[in-house]
Amino acid sequence: MTRAEKRNFKLYASRYQGDATFVQLFDLLNQMDTYDDKAILDALPISPRNLPNHKRHLYQQLLKSLRLLYIKRDIEIFIHEQIDFARILYSKGMYMQALRTLESVKNKAEAHHQDVLHLEIIEFQKLIEARHITRSRRVANKMEGLLEEASHRSRIAHSSNLFSNFNIQIQGWYIEHGHVKSESEVANVQTFFEAHIPKEHLNGPLTFFEKANLYQGYMWHQYILLNFDDALIYARRWAALFREDPQMQEKDPTLYIRALYYNMVLHYMLDDADALRDCLTGFEAFYHGTAPALDATARSTARVYLHLSRLNHAFVSRQYQDGIQLIPTLKKELRLLEAQTDVHRILLFYYKFAYLHFCDGQYEAALDYLNEIIHLKAGSLREDLLHNTRMLHLLCHYELGNYRLLDYLLRAVQRLFAKATDLSPMLARTLRFLAELSNKPLSEHTAAFRQFHTALQPFLHSPFERKAIHYLDVPAWVEGKVGRRMGNA
Repeated sequence: MTRAEKRNFKLYASRYQGDATFVQLFDLLNQMDTYDDKAILDALPISPRNLPNHKRHLYQQLLKSLRLLYIKRDIEIFIHEQIDFARILYSKGMYMQALRTLESVKNKAEAHHQDVLHLEIIEFQKLIEARHITRSRRVANKMEGLLEEASHRSRIAHSSNLFSNFNIQIQGWYIEHGHVKSESEVANVQTFFEAHIPKEHLNGPLTFFEKANLYQGYMWHQYILLNFDDALIYARRWAALFREDPQMQEKDPTLYIRALYYNMVLHYMLDDADALRDCLTGFEAFYHGTAPALDATARSTARVYLHLSRLNHAFVSRQYQDGIQLIPTLKKELRLLEAQTDVHRILLFYYKFAYLHFCDGQYEAALDYLNEIIHLKAGSLREDLLHNTRMLHLLCHYELGNYRLLDYLLRAVQRLFAKATDLSPMLARTLRFLAELSNKPLSEHTAAFRQFHTALQPFLHSPFERKAIHYLDVPAWVEGKVGRRMGNA
């Protein structure tokens, strides 16, 4: 909890005049660096059997105090509260007052694109109108209008659900299968896309979130197909929704942050350093302007995306030293974000740290970060990150002249790649080259690199290797070796 949240809780709890053991428990927990049941039982008049109940009660009170604190910031909490007030009024027989409350908050729900809550409000209005004789009966077409509104909102809720499902299903395909790797996979993705897009709902006017989910689904579709230019078109439309309706930047900042981030990712994939810099500047301005009002989820998401994008800009601009200078600050930040970020994301940072050092010729430093990833004791890594890590690990040892160790490491990587279900053909070919190289005397390495440089040319023109080259540019490494060796020849 933040200091403001803790202070708000103390004010909230001060209303209790009776047994406030939960406040004492809060104060004690707040002072602890490490949770200790025994210390709590020694300090408070609580039996071991009742401790879970006291902790549960404290948890409930904390949530209630947070709800009161955030009710002014979160429109959904506010609308839910007003609906609850209407239910209380109705239970007291004050159904006209309940109707007025619902009518007032209904306008808020519509203005903030809260389609599901809007429908819930209308259904409550219908219930009251159906069970009681109200003044609404005297207003011409009042009931007909309410019924038509209910029907319209039901259609929107159903349509919104379909577009949300579409977005999740396309994104789910990427999580499960990654990018396409062959023409047959392109056909499979097209078939999947056509089967899930809600075509019957595309012709009418769409709500904000319907458009947001539609553009995300289109973006993921093109991203899976490695059509980064087309994916960028939809990422831009997604972000433009928030610029056209600025209040939604405040209402759903996390979704806007994601939109800005994927614009930057696609500029990175397209090697457009200037466009990425412009997007990054806009992202930083939005974050610094709104950070105090962001919740913990939005704030941590923004920090992760901001740092990843800064590193990506260092890569596309070839300013590796600029990226390396960011690392000490980023490592401190990552320690603070560990509880809110999955292990894969943290180790992605470590891979980028390693790759920056590799590109700058600092192979020992690169190995330090790669070993952090390879010796991971908990969790699991996505295959592409693991494969790139192991390959970069081999390249570093080659550059350092650790040929005996390289021969030993090659066997472990060969076993790993043999089990792989999603292995880049370029990485497989590179591993074979390193195995061949380890069996040659140093005097023959120059010729071997020249031959391998020729063998890599088809991969440079393959659309299926576009992303792989961004994360480990083996062709650039080989060109550097060939150019340097040929110049010395």
